[in-house]
Amino acid sequence: MHKYTLDREDTVLFVVDIQDRLIAVMKYKDQVIRNNLTLIKTAEEMNFPVIATEQYPKGLGRTAPELLDLIDEENIFTKNCFTAYTDEVAAKLKALGKKKVLLSGSETHICVFQTARDLTNDGYEVFLVRDAVCSRTKENFLNGLDLIKSMGGVITNTESALYDLLKVSGTPEFKKLSQLIK
Repeated sequence: MHKYTLDREDTVLFVVDIQDRLIAVMKYKDQVIRNNLTLIKTAEEMNFPVIATEQYPKGLGRTAPELLDLIDEENIFTKNCFTAYTDEVAAKLKALGKKKVLLSGSETHICVFQTARDLTNDGYEVFLVRDAVCSRTKENFLNGLDLIKSMGGVITNTESALYDLLKVSGTPEFKKLSQLIK
């Protein structure tokens, strides 16, 4: 069951292309932004790394400002290819030494799917956060989920991931983080 278990010591949050102009056309943009905020704040509180990518920021804008304020600029990588698992990102992940990737972003069936495929191919365990990813259409969103699941990715959600990382209730950390999902 190790494959289905998140632990903060071996986890990195990877936010793919949640950018101003791209997220603006997504039906569930508010949910995706809110859940990514929760994930980033969880990572910050639990002291595990957050990395992010931006697809062609000149045309699609920077990371959504609500998220950008919480991510270290040195951990945001620009790209023009669809996979976010670029050589630069691969080197960063290798340096971090984490094997479980909590994956969020847009679009589920393009950049997120290709990133999950490439991470899996390179030996990482992918946990796709279903309510923190989006596509322009429901069909494409569902297709992206199916593709990632069929490759061995674990499909989770923000609340499940948060509680799996917490492990126990009653701590000051639990009290603080549980407020994020109310």
